[in-house]
Order: sequence, then structure tokens, then C-alpha cells
Amino acid sequence: MSAWFAQFLQAFIPLFVAIDPIGLAAIFLALGRGLSPGQRRRVALQATLTGGGVALLFLFLGASIFAALGISVHDFQVAGGLILFLLAARDLAHSGPEPAPAEDCGVVPLGMPLIAGPALIATLLVLAGSVGYGVTLAALAVNLALVALALTQGERLGRLAGPTALRAISKLISMLLAAIAVAMVRQGLKG
Repeated sequence: MSAWFAQFLQAFIPLFVAIDPIGLAAIFLALGRGLSPGQRRRVALQATLTGGGVALLFLFLGASIFAALGISVHDFQVAGGLILFLLAARDLAHSGPEPAPAEDCGVVPLGMPLIAGPALIATLLVLAGSVGYGVTLAALAVNLALVALALTQGERLGRLAGPTALRAISKLISMLLAAIAVAMVRQGLKG
């Protein structure tokens, strides 16, 4: 195995875990319920571009941004966790008719903090220092392509599951999002 490919795997695997394209597909199904196929494709593209743009910004300028603002990755984790928790709590507390789906959920919460959240940003900063920017950028690009694929193919699962199962999955995903948010805040406070 070539040295470059070994470094690529060293970058790809932690980024894959930090982004979790498969988990994102399930979240996307819950958040995008009621959207037309065209709207889902737009949201999937919006999420991938937002997450990719934020990831690139922090890959190249993250350390400088944090230093200029006087914050740390841990502060960022707490903020991202609180935003995610509020979104999850709002969905869990809602018991009336299904609200119209948000066509901008590709920006928040999918693009950020789910794709480009504290875990990804911290991982990018560490990888850029250890394997270099080129390898890290290549691994990020492949992971973002997998995210786009997972989000666009999530429709198939939605058709198989049906509306009742999707509502149940939606509430379960909201509970998981709340738990992820609490974990992000806890990790940020520990840091």
C-alpha cells in the first residue's frame, strides 16, 4: 500500500466517523418528511454544500478564527450542542399536525452542526497538522461525496417505510438528536 493511500485512510476514517453519512441519511428522512423529491434533492445539495463550505473554512482558517475570537473547539461544541438540542426539543414537543417541512434544513441543522459540527472541525484541524492539507482535503471531498449519495438515496428508504413509520422514526431521531446535543455539550464542558 502506498504511503499516500495509507495517509488517506488515516484521514478518511476519522472524517467518516465524524460526519456519519449513514446516520445523516436517517436524520434527513425525518427532517425532510413532506418535501417533494425535487425539494429533497435541493436540501441534500444545500446540506452538502453548506457542510463542505464550513468544513473548508475551518480547515484553512479554523485555528485563526478560534484564536481571533478567543474561543476553543470545546466552546464551539457547547454552542453547537445547544442549537441542536433546541431543534430536537422543538420537534419532540410538537404534537399537533405535522408542520410544513423547512426547505432550509439543509443549512441548519444538516449542513451545520450535523455535517460540519465540532467533531468534524476538530478532526480537520488535527488531520491537517498530522497528514497535511492535501490528504485531508482529498479525504474530506470523498466523505462529502458519500454524504451527498446517502442523502439523495435516503428517499428509497422513505418510500419503503411509509408515512407512519417515518413519523415514528422522526420522533426517535429527534430523541437521538437531543442525546447527541447533550453529548456535544458534555464533551465541550469536559474539554
